[in-house]
Amino acid sequence: MKKWTIVFLLALLVVLPLQTLAEEDDKKPKEKKGLQIPEYVLNISKENTYPNPTQDLPQLQPSEMTKELLESSNEKIENPELIRMLNESSVSFLKSALLMRASIYLGEWPLSYESTETNVNWEYKQVNTNFLDNRGGKAAKQVSYSQEQQKKVTGGLTAEIPKSEDVKKMMMIKAAEKTGLPLSFETNIGYGTKKGQVYNVQPKNVGYLYAYVPAANEKGQVTYGEVYLTLKHGKKQLEVKNVTQQGIGAWVPVQDYLSFQFHTAKHPK
Repeated sequence: MKKWTIVFLLALLVVLPLQTLAEEDDKKPKEKKGLQIPEYVLNISKENTYPNPTQDLPQLQPSEMTKELLESSNEKIENPELIRMLNESSVSFLKSALLMRASIYLGEWPLSYESTETNVNWEYKQVNTNFLDNRGGKAAKQVSYSQEQQKKVTGGLTAEIPKSEDVKKMMMIKAAEKTGLPLSFETNIGYGTKKGQVYNVQPKNVGYLYAYVPAANEKGQVTYGEVYLTLKHGKKQLEVKNVTQQGIGAWVPVQDYLSFQFHTAKHPK
């Protein structure tokens, strides 16, 4: 009996530390997976002399009636503009109309967008070049970023598509969720915008500091359909007919961020 007691205690001593370690691992904060911004990409929102308007597109909250209609649909509906229209609508029945049947055509809409690929081109558009000539110098000189002209960078869809503005909003929402970056289809870099980082140009060299606006490249599939509001026996629901899907891509600039590339080269006088 004593022998079995000793074996049990030894087993317990082995199991308890392992259990404690497992519990400690559970308590550790989980690492958040997200987009890694390169060190050469800097936020210029405070320095930018052109105040870009915020382009946040929060998910529009459906009303109770809209929520009921969305749940009744045979297709997923995410289009903020369609949800907004439903929120602004109201449907009520008179007792004498409970036997009424109706089908109201609401139009053809882009219903939802499914993202299949999201990448960031950190050097989407070049917007500035700062040059320093130190060929005749005897010591290193420094160059820093200073925007020489106001620049506007625009993105857009890679192909023509019906209801493009609705599609762009849905694509920008998905791309912003996946990248965590402030995205907008138009961003401006103001004249005179500066950043404090300095870059050394050695004697007998010239230096070039290039600035680029990054952009997200979003690809996916948009679903279209003809939307009907049907009324039957006092119940209302959405019915989607003639559903089609179309692949689409978009470039969406990153707002108030710049990517910097510095190059030096020796040139004869």
